[in-house]
Amino acid sequence: MSEARFRLAGLTGDAVIRSLMATVRFETENEPEHGLRREGKPLLGLCWHGHLLVFAFRQRGAGLATLISQSKDGEYIARVVQRWGYTVLRGSSSRGGAGALRSMVRVLRNGQSLAVTPDGPRGPRRKLKPGSLLAARMTGVPVLPTAAAATRAWWLGGWDRFLVPQPFARVRLVYGEPRTIPRDADDAELEQIAGEIEAEMNALTERAERALGVHGETRA
Repeated sequence: MSEARFRLAGLTGDAVIRSLMATVRFETENEPEHGLRREGKPLLGLCWHGHLLVFAFRQRGAGLATLISQSKDGEYIARVVQRWGYTVLRGSSSRGGAGALRSMVRVLRNGQSLAVTPDGPRGPRRKLKPGSLLAARMTGVPVLPTAAAATRAWWLGGWDRFLVPQPFARVRLVYGEPRTIPRDADDAELEQIAGEIEAEMNALTERAERALGVHGETRA
């Protein structure tokens, strides 16, 4: 696809999403006072791939960096979130992994918060890959688990069940407590920590759903 078509896709996607989100009412629980920051220090925010849209829109303009795959679909997403003020790093666990890790470490060490989807880009859904925590282990930057739910939504097909709120929906975003990954954690310990954070993120999802009176991925 030509550069002009990608640029047009970014402009169109931005306009459509802003129009939709103007009708949505956001509710938050335990949201950090300054976006994905605490006491002026960076955080590594984790959200499930299916919750990417609502979190990315909520945190727009906060000066965050984010990791997006090098696929064509990733390029569409990158063009939109760049218009929301994100610094886009390209790569994933399946493509460009080593370079992506170096970029993540660099931005965190420079004091910029970073948001990633630890079950992306191909799943399994809501399964946290230990590799997503490597940058946190290397830098000492705490990870921040999150979750989302909506009263009315479209759940798009695909492995991640991508949440797109319907007009006039209530969307609840729940933030967990920051957690530091020990720098000396070995691979086995990192996998154990990943399992604990995964369980917490799924529990936060259930908490967001209960607060809205919905159960699972409920269509309006």
